[in-house]
Amino acid sequence: MGERNGLRDYHGKRDFHRTGEPAGRGAAAESHGDEEPRFVVQIHDASTLHFDFRLQVAGVLKSWSVPKGPSADPSDKRLAVPTEDHPLEYEEFEGVIPAGEYGGGTVIVWDHGTYEPLSHDRRGRPVDFGESLARGHARFRLRGAKLRGEYALTRFRGGKEDDEEEAWLLVKATGGGSRGHGTPDPRRARSARTGRTLARVAEENR
Repeated sequence: MGERNGLRDYHGKRDFHRTGEPAGRGAAAESHGDEEPRFVVQIHDASTLHFDFRLQVAGVLKSWSVPKGPSADPSDKRLAVPTEDHPLEYEEFEGVIPAGEYGGGTVIVWDHGTYEPLSHDRRGRPVDFGESLARGHARFRLRGAKLRGEYALTRFRGGKEDDEEEAWLLVKATGGGSRGHGTPDPRRARSARTGRTLARVAEENR
C-alpha cells in the first residue's frame, strides 16, 4: 500500500466531468483534537458486486475491495484486496458511476462511523496506525451503525519488496466486543445514509 501516493492514482483513473464522485481536496490533515478517524463500507455494483471497506488514515481513505463483505463472525476470514486511496469526501458518496468510467455502477453507503486504532508493539505500546498497516497488521475497533467491535486487517501476500499483488484478510476479533450485524444480502441491503437500496439508487439516477 505504500506505493499508492495520496490521491494521484484516484485522480488518474477518473474523468470528473463525467462522474459524480468527489475529486477531493488532496491529502487533508488528520482529524483534529479528540475526533476519532472515520470509516465507511460501501456496496458497489460494478463489473462484480462487492463491498468497499475504507479507513481514514493520514488524510485519505485507505481502501480495500472485500468481495464477500465484512463479517461479524470471527471464523469468517474475508479476502480484502487493496485499491487506490480515496478522498475523505468519498465517505458520503452514493450514486451511479457512469458506464464506461472506472468502477462504473451503483454505489450505496452500507455503513459508516468512527474507529479506534488498537495496534501496539510487543511491549504493549501504541503504534502509529499508518505504520501498522505498512507492516502488514492493524487492529481497530469499529463504531458504526451496523459494524461494531474489534477487527483486524492482516496482509498475507505481497508487499513493498514483493512483486505479487497484495492481498489481506479482514477478520472480526474473537471476544472483541459487540457482534453487530452479519453480512447482508447486498441486493436487499439499505444505505445507512438514505435507507435506499442499490436498485432504488439506480432507478433514481436514470
